[in-house]
Amino acid sequence: MYPDNYYSSTFTLLAEAEVGKHFYWNIAGYLVHGQVLVVIWFVVAILLVFSILGTSNAERIPHGWQNFMESAIDFVTDIARNQLGESFYREWVPFIGTLFLFIFGSNWAGAVIPWKLIELPEGEFAAPTNDINTTVALALLTSFAYFYAGLSKKGLGYFKRYVQPIPLLLPINILEDFTKPLSLSFRLFGNVLADELTITVLTALVPLVVPLPIMCLGIFAGSVQALIFSTLAAAYIAEALE
Repeated sequence: MYPDNYYSSTFTLLAEAEVGKHFYWNIAGYLVHGQVLVVIWFVVAILLVFSILGTSNAERIPHGWQNFMESAIDFVTDIARNQLGESFYREWVPFIGTLFLFIFGSNWAGAVIPWKLIELPEGEFAAPTNDINTTVALALLTSFAYFYAGLSKKGLGYFKRYVQPIPLLLPINILEDFTKPLSLSFRLFGNVLADELTITVLTALVPLVVPLPIMCLGIFAGSVQALIFSTLAAAYIAEALE
């Protein structure tokens, strides 16, 4: 049996694992989540540094950072090629690659870097993808991309898809365009947030023992979520181009 103060302290720690607290910045009259922007800038800076290191002094036979960056480019190129085919994949590699690298970097930044050691007046630093605003923005960008893909190839004839194969399917086809960004955003948000909450709770209950394998699993899951999001984005664009 555990003493009463053990249960009270445990429940207190669980109650402190809250969702939705943010450190707000007031920019031109708009409240923005400051801690999310800081980590986003950090992730973008890291990606830029890797890009500069990988492209400066490029050689015919790659090695070091150049080899690493070329491997990353080959990976995202394969994602685009497998979904879009040889005819259309090249122009979409930058978009698909940016999605993958940003989500990958954001998820790893939240799982690897001990942001909780930095105290804020409100909220805490974490992966940008554990904020629903970030994942919705990424999902909306994907929606704009596949609408652009369809309209650029077919013009206004793209909208014929809503009444095919029969006009009776018009409401369902319209609803599908709303469910795609919802599915993308909530899948990524839910998985990242659930992983961080699990680690927070286990760290509070069993420090330094159980959380370590869960953190490794979180790193793996974050990589898989980046792959899933970018693959689905490429699949939606390919569907618009059919």
